[in-house]
Amino acid sequence: MHSLANRKLILGSTSVYRRELLERLRLPFSVESPHVDETPQPGELPAALACRLALAKAEAVAARFPEAVVIGSDQVADLDGLALGKPGNHARAVQQLQQMAGRVVVFQTAIAVVCRATSFSQQALAPVKVTFRTLSATEIENYLRAEQPYDCAGSAKSEGLGIALLERIDNDDPTALIGLPLIRTAALLRAAGLDLLASPR
Repeated sequence: MHSLANRKLILGSTSVYRRELLERLRLPFSVESPHVDETPQPGELPAALACRLALAKAEAVAARFPEAVVIGSDQVADLDGLALGKPGNHARAVQQLQQMAGRVVVFQTAIAVVCRATSFSQQALAPVKVTFRTLSATEIENYLRAEQPYDCAGSAKSEGLGIALLERIDNDDPTALIGLPLIRTAALLRAAGLDLLASPR
């Protein structure tokens, strides 16, 4: 096991949601953009896409900061094997919510921790099964106008008004749906040698 006591911790993501979640662990960290092409490969399933991109993001930042411990994460909405990413605009968000209404969607949230200096590299997947209500066109339009979740995979923020779109959430890592599974993140950091509770915070 390698000590991370003197190593910089970096979140390889520009997501404000992931930054806010990581702050809950009360660890000093910085944020770097990974600059990774997120285009799916031909025939790539959503879970495989999320895992590949999480690792690619961590490795991209670790290449620039080899002494640091880097966290990478990615989330892909999985609708019966069809990958739904960030909509980017209103029209695509409407389309996504129409597709997901009344259906079960698995939000595949992947996490990777990499430290080049210690040759540490591990990742984990935290799938979250979400059951959407049957939604009217008016409900979809009113929700999107209120929250504008165009930077969220699946076009909904469960931590906000988006919870009103849902019937059920099933998961074993409560923050995974928001974008960073903290139980698995803490486990990977422990595996890398960082004990989050070694001293008072």
